[in-house]
Amino acid sequence: MNIGEAAKATGVSAKMIRHYESVGLIQPADRAESGYRVYSAADVSTLRFIRRARDLNFSMERIGQLLALWRDRGRASADVKRIAMEQVEMLEARMRELEEMAGTLRHLARNCHGDDRPDCPIIGSLSDGSAAAEPVARTRRRPANALTKVGGIR
Repeated sequence: MNIGEAAKATGVSAKMIRHYESVGLIQPADRAESGYRVYSAADVSTLRFIRRARDLNFSMERIGQLLALWRDRGRASADVKRIAMEQVEMLEARMRELEEMAGTLRHLARNCHGDDRPDCPIIGSLSDGSAAAEPVARTRRRPANALTKVGGIR
């Protein structure tokens, strides 16, 4: 099958298939007389393996290690399990980081009035890391639709 058919069969884009070939995750494809890449059933299986590993957020380096273990019929399952458990630890750490980020944003959003005033702890936190660091508010409030001077143009 050609690269487009392999892409469709595996859910891996043609561009990524070429990339995986260039970094050595898959062997260079055979070529037809026309010069087009030709993929075998084994190549498609390898691409599906890579796709599933990427879906589990494995790095390219780890995928290379897993592919080597997959191809090694004498492998120890302990080696595969070790890699999987390291990935679980990494994913759980990332989930904790994301929960902390979501908690911070949730807290900031609860403390933002969400009205037409400029004061906003979200902006303050982004500007220098503290909710109290809002820029000095304008001395005169204008309606939200008032024209303001921007870049010298009114």
